Amino acid sequence: MRLKKPTYIKEVLVSDYAAEGKSLAKVDGKVIFITGAVPGDVVDVLLKKNKKDWAEADIVHFHSYSSSRTTPFCAHFGVCGGCKWQMLPYEAQLSYKQNEVEQHLHRIGKIELPAIQPIIGSELTRLYRNKLEFTFSNKRYYTKEEFEKRNGEAAGLALGFHIPRWFDKVIEIDECHLQAEPSNEIRNTVREIALREGYSFYDIRNHEGWLRNLIVRTSTTGEVMVNICVGYDDKAQTRLLCNELLERIPAITTLLYTVNPKFNDTIFDLEPVIYFGKGFIIENLGKYQYKIGPKSFFQTNSYQAATLYSVTRDFAELTGKETLYDLYCGTGSIGIFMSGDAGKVIGVEVIDAAVKDARENALLNDISEDKAQFFTGDVVDICDATFFELHGKPDVIITDPPRAGMHEKLVKTLLAIEAPLIVYVSCNPATQARDLQLLDEKYQVTKIQPVDMFPHTHHIENVVQLKIKTSF
Repeated sequence: MRLKKPTYIKEVLVSDYAAEGKSLAKVDGKVIFITGAVPGDVVDVLLKKNKKDWAEADIVHFHSYSSSRTTPFCAHFGVCGGCKWQMLPYEAQLSYKQNEVEQHLHRIGKIELPAIQPIIGSELTRLYRNKLEFTFSNKRYYTKEEFEKRNGEAAGLALGFHIPRWFDKVIEIDECHLQAEPSNEIRNTVREIALREGYSFYDIRNHEGWLRNLIVRTSTTGEVMVNICVGYDDKAQTRLLCNELLERIPAITTLLYTVNPKFNDTIFDLEPVIYFGKGFIIENLGKYQYKIGPKSFFQTNSYQAATLYSVTRDFAELTGKETLYDLYCGTGSIGIFMSGDAGKVIGVEVIDAAVKDARENALLNDISEDKAQFFTGDVVDICDATFFELHGKPDVIITDPPRAGMHEKLVKTLLAIEAPLIVYVSCNPATQARDLQLLDEKYQVTKIQPVDMFPHTHHIENVVQLKIKTSF
């Protein structure tokens, strides 16, 4: 079989921004989607997917850089999979995100829309994450320059992030700009102790080794949680590592370790062991407190979460009497944040551990069961006419689904229930636009507000208010 010859195109002018962090160029009528480019760049590209009307391409050479570029602030930019938009000024990032929301809602939704409000940017563009997970690996990824300096030495050890598309390669991270200190200090100290003591780093191909993952969670209250995930139980090594870590970094308020003998890194079906502290941290959003454990799901940008939830609460137009349904409620963060303005909150979430967290968070904020109730179940199955009849017909529905959007069965249920107002919070405007088109049968979009939760990435949150049509 003859292999196709690689297709290179030289001196391509990148002309515009495309969805999901890519830019585009047009060559002889064909649209080419390019990763890592900025409108105004002139590049040589190698086509990966090559269709009749479009293609995807990687950059092989820069002839000139766009005047709109800025200097990336991180030494790991271009190798690490995060913060891929560092080369764009933040205002340009916001402009492109605003454009993506508008394009998706108009092109996919194809429904009547009000003016889209300007995107709300993040005051913090660095050090905004409250959770990071690092990976130990015995297969360190080397840049071209690092590889040439190795002189044939065996692959080294690394504690950092996975390289995109390389499941077994990890880049050594010296300084990450996503999470405030003591995050870098914790990671670098753990690495130093592990190398000094000769602890084994995990081999993901052979499923061998002791150190697997390091999870650091911080909060605006100043509390710090560290969870060290290991491949097998070794009391002596655990005691030495944990004791020295606590001695050297007193800012740690709770320290856990989790024994994970599985083939994957998830810990939701495992039981972390508390080594020091209370086993959780407390986060504040507005006047509400949230208990965050080692397995809790919580918005990873606490600062912007308060902004996102405030927009959601404003769109709900609560008067204090309404029955509010919080679908895909997670740990109940949105419902609890809005509980003071509603008559009653009913939350539904498929993950039982998250529902338990939601109930604990309600108690933490002195919210009675009469005021807020949380139920475990898939919203597609649990949210039927009987459920709504049992707990009260909703006056307002908040829906915050995963990136895949809402199941069509749930959309049909919402259309049948005919709640006067729906607030749709989405992390994927494309699937949100699809769902809005289905809801258009009985609902009109009345407000739209994009919110940037993740600076230097292409990810966007978008909040939409829908009101029941007077006639349909």
